[in-house]
Amino acid sequence: MNNNKAYVDKVIKILDREYKDIDIALSYSNPHELLIATILSAQCTDKQVNKVTQDLFKRYKSVKAFADADILEVEKIIHSTGFYRNKAKNIIAASRMIVEKFGGKVPQSMDELITLPGVARKTANIVLGHGFNKPVGIAVDTHVIRISNLLKLTKEQDPVKIERDLLEMVPQKHWTRFSILIQTLGRNPCKARNPQCPDCPLAVMCPSK
Repeated sequence: MNNNKAYVDKVIKILDREYKDIDIALSYSNPHELLIATILSAQCTDKQVNKVTQDLFKRYKSVKAFADADILEVEKIIHSTGFYRNKAKNIIAASRMIVEKFGGKVPQSMDELITLPGVARKTANIVLGHGFNKPVGIAVDTHVIRISNLLKLTKEQDPVKIERDLLEMVPQKHWTRFSILIQTLGRNPCKARNPQCPDCPLAVMCPSK
């Protein structure tokens, strides 16, 4: 495991230069929409989520509208994202909880967010970082798990343990953006299948090249 902060700083600097215009791929206009889009993104591409939320956010325009939504109608709209029954149940239940417990506003703390149905640390970190500009952690998805191991930033496979390792090395000002940079690298060139190492901006320093 390489916990050299200079090494991590170099990784961030190279990726930030390579992907300077990259931002979160999910489309949203407020923290609640971001929360829903992130729930939908589990086991689904951001591109497909954005197609679905285009219709979903037109149909339901407020937290209250989602809280009162008919579950069968929501299931129909989000069907193509996979696991649609569980996602619809969580979206409606989380929206109801936001209305009933948090005054209709998405909570702005990790402890409160993870009490919402369907919300774990990854989703909460995305909502806090991008929705409220509050970097309290690092969102760990499959790309971050795989590439953090390839870069020898961790030996763990559990997302919570990986986040703990990364938080010790990555400066807080980069916590939100770090995930976006790694995810972008993970989509191309560092794909899980058939990685294109010669095209990778980290090829000169990657210990797993």
